[in-house]
Amino acid sequence: MGAVVFDASILSRQEDIPAQFVWPADEAPDADGAVVEEITIPVVNLGEFLADAAACAGRDYGGRGGIGRAVAEACERHGFFQVVNHGVDPELLAEAYRFCDAFYERPLAEKQRAARRPGENHGYASSFTGRFDSKLPWKETLSFNCSAAPENSRMVADYFVTVLGEDYRNMGELYQKYCDVMTRLALDITEVLAAALGLCRGELRGFFADGDPVMRLNHYPPCRQPHRTLGTGPHRDPTSLTLLHQDNVGGLQVLAGGPGTTWRAVRPRADAFVVNIGDTFSALTNGRHASCLHRAVVNGAAARRSLTFFLNPRLDRVVSPPAALVDADHPRAFPDFTWRELLEFTQRHYRSDTNTMDCFVAWISQHRNNTDACTDAYLLE
Repeated sequence: MGAVVFDASILSRQEDIPAQFVWPADEAPDADGAVVEEITIPVVNLGEFLADAAACAGRDYGGRGGIGRAVAEACERHGFFQVVNHGVDPELLAEAYRFCDAFYERPLAEKQRAARRPGENHGYASSFTGRFDSKLPWKETLSFNCSAAPENSRMVADYFVTVLGEDYRNMGELYQKYCDVMTRLALDITEVLAAALGLCRGELRGFFADGDPVMRLNHYPPCRQPHRTLGTGPHRDPTSLTLLHQDNVGGLQVLAGGPGTTWRAVRPRADAFVVNIGDTFSALTNGRHASCLHRAVVNGAAARRSLTFFLNPRLDRVVSPPAALVDADHPRAFPDFTWRELLEFTQRHYRSDTNTMDCFVAWISQHRNNTDACTDAYLLE
């Protein structure tokens, strides 16, 4: 089967979707139009939490009681919660969406000037056409690297001008500002998670303070057959923390619970960011916090957009849990690894899904002996 070109301006109007985008019936959304039940996830008032933390000293600055037992349990059970009173200006969010819309309204050829190259984690991706011939996601994305390091303070702005041209300078300036704000927010959220784990203030923040975050603009065009495809297939993020703002169309779904659990929708909230724990953070916590299984469905009438910020450590940072999280009842759940190793695995050898870390652990133990594991390898979704 030949490769199909994912041109949103064309495919969103077609009654029939190409076979490459059709997902198996047991993975695709329900076709009967049934309303998906919403999941109840805890909400953290971040401003209030930080104010309380500043007023305290020592190990118990917030504690499990300070954030609410529901948040700690959510981190352990499914790795999903929301934050409000987060300090992100609503006008900045609105501008981020306006520029997102402006980019995706451009012709495909212009967007492809920023095309993501094989093995990279940044650039424009028009689905995965040309790489795979089945279960393609109904979406297009633009990803770009950020940095908290002073010497890289213009990284985002420079990327847009260098790759897309001078006409994109204002867009680059806006997303530079947005990434700076999101970096601050993500580091503040690590304090919530430290409290949930009973760790000292700043213990997790320091691990990420000089990290390499990634920002992604997601666009899920309308689809005339939304019950036959997915915007993003079931997966756990290989990154550390994901901070997501979704528009009012919705589409994010979570699988939380044991056998027989059904997909639950996450209701969009204009005033909130959804936070979900990824594989790297789960490993950092010695498996105490769960990496969340989630997916995105598409809409039959409206495009969906979301702004996604991925917090990552520095590439050469060794992911190893704090000593307080390892004991007789909680032996080591994962071997030490660097973020660079997991990034390489998910970008070059494996398409992230429900089993990424199991396969990564098998791969890394053999890769270090110059032998590849997981021969059925796919690129990152």
